[in-house]
Amino acid sequence: MNASHDSRPAESSHEDPADGRDPAGRDAQHPAPRRPRRQRMPLWLDTFVTMVVALLIAVLVKTFLIQPFYIPSASMNPTLLEDDKILVSKLSPGVFDLERGDVIVFEDPDDWIPGDATENPTPRVRVMMLLSLVGLAPDPSQDHLVKRLIGVSGDHVVCESEGAALEVNGTTLEEPYINPETPACQDAFDVTVPEGKVWVMGDNRYASADSAWHEIRGEGGFVDESDITGRAEVIFWPLSRWDRLNDGHGAFTDVQDQP
Repeated sequence: MNASHDSRPAESSHEDPADGRDPAGRDAQHPAPRRPRRQRMPLWLDTFVTMVVALLIAVLVKTFLIQPFYIPSASMNPTLLEDDKILVSKLSPGVFDLERGDVIVFEDPDDWIPGDATENPTPRVRVMMLLSLVGLAPDPSQDHLVKRLIGVSGDHVVCESEGAALEVNGTTLEEPYINPETPACQDAFDVTVPEGKVWVMGDNRYASADSAWHEIRGEGGFVDESDITGRAEVIFWPLSRWDRLNDGHGAFTDVQDQP
């Protein structure tokens, strides 16, 4: 009988005896040096760098994207209640256009708000001031106002008499967002919004020092577009009040732009 042949290939040696090198071409007697291991960053330094990066991101978000604010008064009842916290998108105006019916936040145009909570701050206000710098708390300075955008540049805004409905460019508005216990107009006015300005009013019309209130007193009720911080998007605190702030556009559906 013939002896059986093993069909398996012969195992190759890790080292070629002919030249003393392994299959990868390295000298067996002189192996390649090991790469030095990279030292890890100390825990305290790693934590510090992480915190700095997180704060930088928070500052950038507050500066260019979103900023929190809180509601200090009843001028926007029932849409916004006192001490509600809201998030404001800073992409409008700018990336996205503002629309009539938006709830907007803007810088105090001409001492509409008396006093400043940061002039003689309490310890709580000091902490809020620090946190607000990086967007982790609403600004406690109370130098911003929140109102509803009623008229944009060129709009003709009219209230014929106290207790009447509001008219924009000849269209009478039905405003479901205002305080149902009071009418839309607390006094008569007739204005055309200048270029680069807007006309704003509170939802609680009889408790709001808004454009109409200041205009009636001869103080000038228009707000510069450049003073607008952004559009309020959502109530985020308290959680029981969480809601989107996009209920105002329907009142202006039939309003046409002025030629």
